[in-house]
Order: sequence, then C-alpha cells, then structure tokens
Amino acid sequence: MQLTHRPVISSTGLFTPEESITNEELVASFNTFVDRHNAQNAAAIESGEMEPLSHSSVEFIEKASGIKARHVMSKEPVLNPETMSPRWQERTNDELSMMAEIGVAAAKQALERAGRDVKDVDAVLCAASNMERPYPAMAVEIQQALGIDGFGFDMNVACSSATFGIQPAADYVRAGNAKSVLVVSPEITSGHLNWRDRDSHFIFGDVATAVLVEDAAIAPQNHWDILSTKLKTVFSNNIRNNFGFLNRAAPENANEADKLFVQEGRKVFKEVVPMVAQMIVDEAEKLQMDPATLRRLWLHQANAGMNRLIAQRVLGHEANDDESPTVLDIYGNTSSAGSIIAFHLNSEDLASGDTGLICSFGAGYSAGTVFVRKVA
Repeated sequence: MQLTHRPVISSTGLFTPEESITNEELVASFNTFVDRHNAQNAAAIESGEMEPLSHSSVEFIEKASGIKARHVMSKEPVLNPETMSPRWQERTNDELSMMAEIGVAAAKQALERAGRDVKDVDAVLCAASNMERPYPAMAVEIQQALGIDGFGFDMNVACSSATFGIQPAADYVRAGNAKSVLVVSPEITSGHLNWRDRDSHFIFGDVATAVLVEDAAIAPQNHWDILSTKLKTVFSNNIRNNFGFLNRAAPENANEADKLFVQEGRKVFKEVVPMVAQMIVDEAEKLQMDPATLRRLWLHQANAGMNRLIAQRVLGHEANDDESPTVLDIYGNTSSAGSIIAFHLNSEDLASGDTGLICSFGAGYSAGTVFVRKVA
C-alpha cells in the first residue's frame, strides 16, 4: 500500500538586525552627499557638461514606496556620505559566514516554534537573492552549523526565492524523499543597493526568514496545509544586477550603476501587477476557490501601491490592513523574505479552516504563489 505524504508549513522563523535606518536619517545623509557632489562639480554643472543631482525627501520616499524605515547589518557606513555602502569585517573560511549566521538564527526559531529537533530535519534550501559566494553552498554551511544530517543547496530566483523554495520542499515531502525541510532566506540586500541613487536608495533592508515544510504526519497540531504552489517566470531586464564573479569588476568600477541594483520602476509596476493578479486568480480557479474568499494575502513587500492594486484585483475590492497586512513600512523591501515576514507576523490570529495566500514577485520576472489553509 502506497503511503500518502501531505506537505504542510509547520512554522516560520525571523531574524531582524538590531540597527534600523529611518527615512529622516537616510534623507539627511543622501542630501549631504548631493550637496557635496554638486559643489565639487559646480564648474561642469554650470557649463552644462553634467546634470546636478537632486535632493531626496521623506515625502518622496513614502509616496513612491510606502517605506518608512529599514533594518540593516551595517548602519554607520551606509549613512556616512563618504562611503554610503555597508562595511563589515571579512571573515575567515573557518568562521561562520554572515549569511549563514543570520540564516541559522531564523532557522533555530522556526525549529523551536515547531518543537522540532534538528535530527528530524532532512534538508536545507537556502533561497535568497544575493549569495555572498558561488560555493560552497550557503545551504550546506547552514546545514552544518545546525547539525543536520542530510543535504542542502542554494537557489536564487531574486525576490521570489522563498516561495520558489517552498515548492521543491513540498515536492520532496510529497514524494517521500524528505519528511522535514527548512527553506532559509538570509537577505542582506543592503550590499547590492546603490545608496547614491535617488530613485532606489531607500528600497532595501536586511533580514532572514525560515520556513519549515514538513509531512503532516509529524507536524505540530497548529500548522498550515499547503493547498497548492504555482511558479512563473518571464525574462525581463527591467530589474537587473550585473555584478558577479565572471565580470571581475575592478574596485574603482564596483559602484557602476549596472553592477548594483537597477530597475525601470514604472515598467515593472505596469507589467508585474496584471501578471501576478491573473496568476493568483487562475490558480484559485484550479482549486475551485473564489479568490474573494481568501482570508488574508501575504504579498511581497516591495511597493505599497503594487500590493494595493494586486489585492484589489484578487479580492474585488480595496483590501484593508487585516486582509493584506504590510511590514514594508518597518522592514523596507527585504527581497524574498518580505512575504514570509508578513506571514510570520500576521498569521496566528486566523481561525482553523481560514485560507490565505503567500505570494512573491520580482526580477526575472519571477512570481510564486503558495495557497495555505490553517489547521489548529
């Protein structure tokens, strides 16, 4: 007789850096940089050879994104107009890497909340948008640090990495190849952000999340049934980062615009919103579910305007904070971790039988949906 393995989300974990940068702090630093730049290049600006840089403002940032603050692993160097990028001490090969350190912290919390011992975990997937090295895999380092006897590998689908990681984790459980899988997303996004670019210097923050996907047979009483997962990718250059070990950028070129995060924000908004909304509606239809009955949407935390419009198209009305909670204002855009943070912080109040949607979208384009039902 063939056994049926049913994948569920047993728990989640969250690591939040201690330091946070407010919009007021960020704007003061950025505008100091702008004033210095314009003064140093006054002659070229006066002759028309160079365009002056423009100030940023708290009002501009909040209207454009809904972001009010972001947590970072290295605050002072980001706010220093002379550096305007994070700085940290390089670690030796024998020391736990920074990504692994914060990933382990999030994973331990997820394991503790589920009452799970590491000996019961079979695999670790490190799903994140910015890996600090090509190899050895960050997942294997996290696996080693946790003391898990199994396997691990990295995957990068930009801002959709976490939801993309949940699908293979669920597939491993469904196929009987694993009974307990950790999907860990350590997102140190401050390192790839151009803090000197007015249109994007406010977007990203640092964080780490973990999702424990398990067979329902061993899951704690309170868990979430995974009803379905759906992934979609469409190639686009509208969100891009060209930095990598193959281009061997010299130090003096490390801050060239295309070696850091760049995007065509208006194009992204126009193209991604309808794609994601339709994807959600189509998947709900396959589940024979009216999308308007979804109790809560835990959407990717990138832009408040995008989330409002996607939620409206899915639910049929403008969503309130209870139906579509945001953590964007406090955490900023944390890439793939954003929808997981929203789920982690805004899910315990739901009743048994309530259905919800974890959804991410970003560079690629990539989009991932995870429909879940609360089991208590």
